[in-house]
Amino acid sequence: MMASSEPPNALEYVQVNTGPRKPRILLAASGSVAAIKFANLCHCFSEWAEVKGVATAASLHFIDRTAIPKDVTLYTDEDEWSSWKKLGDSVLHIELRKWADIMVIAPLSANTLAKIAGGLCDNLLTCIVRAWDYNKPLFVAPAMNTFMWNNPFTERHLITIDELGINLIPPVTKRLACGDYGNGAMAESSTIFSTVRLFFESKAHQGNSNIS
Repeated sequence: MMASSEPPNALEYVQVNTGPRKPRILLAASGSVAAIKFANLCHCFSEWAEVKGVATAASLHFIDRTAIPKDVTLYTDEDEWSSWKKLGDSVLHIELRKWADIMVIAPLSANTLAKIAGGLCDNLLTCIVRAWDYNKPLFVAPAMNTFMWNNPFTERHLITIDELGINLIPPVTKRLACGDYGNGAMAESSTIFSTVRLFFESKAHQGNSNIS
């Protein structure tokens, strides 16, 4: 049998010559004051993985875009619409869904939690979640006022996303940005990073990682 003269595709070539690639992490931020930590979170992950970012319009009130690592592209709702011109063009939320090995939403606001639990998809972030392949991990780190965290709706929504297989990184008790003291503060960036990395490496050790 004659060998094929066609060269391997680019991904195959990279894998053959350089070994396994880095994990692809999609970091997303929704509208919570805790989004001020988003740049730091990007730095934590970019030491270990390929990182792309997604920010809702509300989260941009708190994110310092100049502090985000230079190699991390931050996508917004504007990019979702500006990248599509005609039939046949790629759709950003689908392309990001395909690209990512893991998605992490940190912070997850009460509003975005409710949207995900209800299946709404009215911005780039929630469209990615609605299209997500739940064979791949999706982590959320909620951040909200204690009264919102203790609201009965929050409990219902957490049950719903748990049934979808979404992994919760629980909030912590501390002095909140509003001055109140209680549970609802987003977990520390280091905790979010270590939780995701340990999960990934555990799956890879068991041979369950999708990365080759």
